[in-house]
Amino acid sequence: MPSFSTEVPHTLGQAEAQQKLESFLQKIIERYKDQVSDIKGDWLENVLDFSMTTYGINIKGKLAVEEDKVRMDGELPFAAMMFKGKITNEITEALQKALA
Repeated sequence: MPSFSTEVPHTLGQAEAQQKLESFLQKIIERYKDQVSDIKGDWLENVLDFSMTTYGINIKGKLAVEEDKVRMDGELPFAAMMFKGKITNEITEALQKALA
């Protein structure tokens, strides 16, 4: 399965960055409520395992909060490859806003 990845630097430290991102999935639901469904996520220490469906496309991955950056790695079905850039850009933008 094809993958995507993005990194967003921050100067918050791991604990504060993770605190800001605790509600990340809720913010995604609010912002994209007409486009995203079946959002699930579980934190294990500083890593969020998540999954969601958008336009019938299942996306799953991990969001790791580190001391100076947040890294998201995920998987996309082949049918979504033509939207990979848009998906990555939207996620990067949402992470930047969440960490601001």
